[in-house]
Amino acid sequence: MLVDVLKTLFQRDLEKLKVEINLYKDEPKIWYVEKSIANSGGNLCLHLVGNLNTYIGAELGKTGYVRNRELEFSLKNVPRTELLAKIDETMIAVEKGLNNISDEQLEAEYPMLVFDKPTSTEYLLVHLTTHLTYHLGQINYHRRLLDT
Repeated sequence: MLVDVLKTLFQRDLEKLKVEINLYKDEPKIWYVEKSIANSGGNLCLHLVGNLNTYIGAELGKTGYVRNRELEFSLKNVPRTELLAKIDETMIAVEKGLNNISDEQLEAEYPMLVFDKPTSTEYLLVHLTTHLTYHLGQINYHRRLLDT
C-alpha cells in the first residue's frame, strides 16, 4: 500500500519538476542566482536527480548509479533538454527501485546511514518525498521570481 502511494507521489512530483524546468521562459535563467539565493533551479534539479538516483535507484534498484553530490551544486549551464532527460531517467530508476521493495524491507533498517542515526526504509522513502516537494517549491519560486 505505502509503496503504491510513494510511486504515485514521486511520479506526480517528478512530472511537475519537468513542467517547472520547461516553464522557464529564458533558458539561461534556470542557472541564475542573485543576492541571498544560493541555488539555481538547475542546481536544485540536479540535486533532486542525484538524491533520488542514489537512495532509491542505486540502493534499492541496484542501478549502479554513482553520485557526485558536489557537481549537483557546481555544474552550470546544463541544457534544458539534458535536465529533462535526467528527470526521465530518474523516474525510471525510482519506479524500478520501488518495484523491488517488499513490506518487510519497508519496515527494516535502510541499508545506508543517511542521517545521524539509522532509520527504516519506509521513513527514508517518506523523507525523500518531502525533500522532493520542498525543493520543487523552491524551483517554482526561483522561476517565478527570477525568470521575468
